[in-house]
Amino acid sequence: MAIKKRVESKELKVYRSLNSRQLLTSEKMNQLFNLEKGFEGELLFDELIDALSKEWLVLNELLLESNNTDFQIDSLILAEKTILVIEIKNYEGDYFIEDGKWYYINGTQIQNPVPRLERSEFLLRRLLQDHGYNIPAESYLVYVNPDFHLYNSPRNLPIIYPVQLNRFIDKLRRLPSKTNERHKTLAHKLISLHKEDSPFTRLPEYSYEKLRKGITCASCYSFNIESKKTLVVCKNCRGMENIDTAVLRSVEEFRLLFPDRKITTSDIYDWCKGLKTKETIQKILLKKYIQIGKTKSSYYIKKE
Repeated sequence: MAIKKRVESKELKVYRSLNSRQLLTSEKMNQLFNLEKGFEGELLFDELIDALSKEWLVLNELLLESNNTDFQIDSLILAEKTILVIEIKNYEGDYFIEDGKWYYINGTQIQNPVPRLERSEFLLRRLLQDHGYNIPAESYLVYVNPDFHLYNSPRNLPIIYPVQLNRFIDKLRRLPSKTNERHKTLAHKLISLHKEDSPFTRLPEYSYEKLRKGITCASCYSFNIESKKTLVVCKNCRGMENIDTAVLRSVEEFRLLFPDRKITTSDIYDWCKGLKTKETIQKILLKKYIQIGKTKSSYYIKKE
């Protein structure tokens, strides 16, 4: 049972938004592609785990701190007698190892992911001990893309290759998975220790003035939409969305991209490119936000 579900990272959300609102460089497009591919691989792994219907507790996308050091875990499975630390990769193509270093088949060196996994396991063990838990932990680097191959790989690496994935899932299926209140207490403790702001996030530079304004389609991110009374309709994919939902979604995008800017009627009117009147924008905002002040300088904060 996933008690901390997986969601898109802030970095991925920002890149998606920027891709709709400005022309990205080839380097930034490559970063967006890698983020999308990584998230796709994680969702694929989640489907495999969810299909097992085990009693274990699954925590996705954890950012924890131990010994003044931050570390990330893609998936943590809390089973009856052990904890599994899983790092998921959706790499595609041929890679090789030479003298302990990892390379793409064309000779481009890439970061060796094994030390990071080992570091995460070590820091997790220390964190658990600091909170009075002494539970065995195992860590695995799981490659989910069937078109991935790694040459010259030592046999002792904690890697699950695509051709081994079914056997790995069978191994998990046989793993004792009955959990109790102590397991749940630990799971909620880890969730409480999770940090929202990741120091590993690398956002590109952008400015409000240079971004295209308007509401985008929730499905295909197109600006080719039209307003029809209570709905907005995408002319590109024919997707439909309630106008209130579309505006509030655009407000969330505004907050994501500009967390230090106040939410004002004028700014959201401009951000939505005048899709509705300022009076309508204000009414929609008041459904989910609280107005602070009654003058032209008034702004909105989200309801708890």
